[in-house]
Amino acid sequence: MGKAKTETGVENDRQSVRALERGLEVLRSFKPGDRFLGNQEIAARTGLPKPTISRLTHTLTRLGYLSYSEKFGKYHLDSAVLALGYSYLVNMDVRRVARPLMQELAEYAQASVALGVQDRLNMLYIEAYRSSATVTLTLDVGSQIPIATTSMGRALLCALPEAESNSILEQVQLRNEADWPRIKTGIEQARKDFDERGFCLSLGDWKRDVHAVAAPLVPSDGSRVLVFSCVGAAFQLRRHMLEDDIGPRLLNLITNVKETLDRQHS
Repeated sequence: MGKAKTETGVENDRQSVRALERGLEVLRSFKPGDRFLGNQEIAARTGLPKPTISRLTHTLTRLGYLSYSEKFGKYHLDSAVLALGYSYLVNMDVRRVARPLMQELAEYAQASVALGVQDRLNMLYIEAYRSSATVTLTLDVGSQIPIATTSMGRALLCALPEAESNSILEQVQLRNEADWPRIKTGIEQARKDFDERGFCLSLGDWKRDVHAVAAPLVPSDGSRVLVFSCVGAAFQLRRHMLEDDIGPRLLNLITNVKETLDRQHS
């Protein structure tokens, strides 16, 4: 029998501190593009009662994670959140190693090259480069994209242990019952591509005018799976280009990054 879910959908267990879980859910309710949120908006996004939200936002403001705007009567993220995120990014050696290689591929493909990690049912960009000619999908660090319909998310699913991948897909299905047959077909094809070529494609599955290829990097130290992707306009990145040229170049990039990291950590 599975663990009970909290109001926010997070699995509950006896070791969890509920107040801490709820406070973090408040911070997670702020998405890219959200400068200000009020208690009512945060309550709607988290599923928590408004009186609870009021206590949490007060506490988070006192601790420096939120700041209150008297002008708008709403909250915005403050510097303590930035400090946490910055520390996480700075301590990731993979970003430093991959940066020049990502830039090189982005310019070659005249597209965007990104590095992402799983964030629940999304992929979170932790590094991104765009060529000067990129005309679509201008996503930056901190942006989130869905797991199930993007090449980046599909590559993650292919790299994860089967039980973990299936658990994610069960959640995706529950949230997307109407679209599940289409989503499932795309994932099955992605798994075939991964088995045959080592990378996954998304050809208009997430956004009609966007084509992408992605492949995972599974760190030797057992840390979380990372995924690299190359994304561009459908009219620029045709299927044959992704399969025959960009995909293999992306795999070569990942091999070089992994070998460099292994040497540094040995």
